[in-house]
Amino acid sequence: MSFSTLLAIPAAVGFFACILFVIFGQVTVRKLRKNPETKQALGIEFTSGWDILNVAQALSLPAVLEKRLKNRAFHANADLLHKHTTVFDRVLAQMFFWSWIFAGTGLIILTMLDFFLSFD
Repeated sequence: MSFSTLLAIPAAVGFFACILFVIFGQVTVRKLRKNPETKQALGIEFTSGWDILNVAQALSLPAVLEKRLKNRAFHANADLLHKHTTVFDRVLAQMFFWSWIFAGTGLIILTMLDFFLSFD
């Protein structure tokens, strides 16, 4: 298997994650932004769309990690978000978040391997 084939796998997953990013933002996060109860619970938005990542992370991480991150000012409030989202929203969040993590991590690792091992 060539390096470009290996690189194509996380790139394709990343493209899928980009599509899920838009869908999740339009379907779920837009609804949460309009709700006055959840508007301030989406975490800090460093750039446009960062709250989409915050919400997806809050709905996707296991409860053990959520409790450790709960007191952080930058993190979305998972307990409140769970009350205001449906099962479909949570599944969409998990699909987006984990495909985004896989694609980003895979591309970084493969780029580092190419740099250090000089694949040809």
